[in-house]
Amino acid sequence: MTASTEFDRKLYVVIHPLDDEPEGKVETENLGPMRMTTTVRVCLYALRAYLLLMFGMLGFRVLQLAGVIRGEGG
Repeated sequence: MTASTEFDRKLYVVIHPLDDEPEGKVETENLGPMRMTTTVRVCLYALRAYLLLMFGMLGFRVLQLAGVIRGEGG
């Protein structure tokens, strides 16, 4: 290693987030509603439908295990 490359290195100081000074908060009171594209709207509706279906299946299985609903073939 030559002397010139030794001085060309950059020194980075790492500061833990808890030791750093807090950043200023962004004012969101004056912002309007965010516009959604059609793709985003369809994806959010699909996610909502998926979550409702999964929670429905979970509730059905819990009721089956509790003996409230009799399962098929059991």
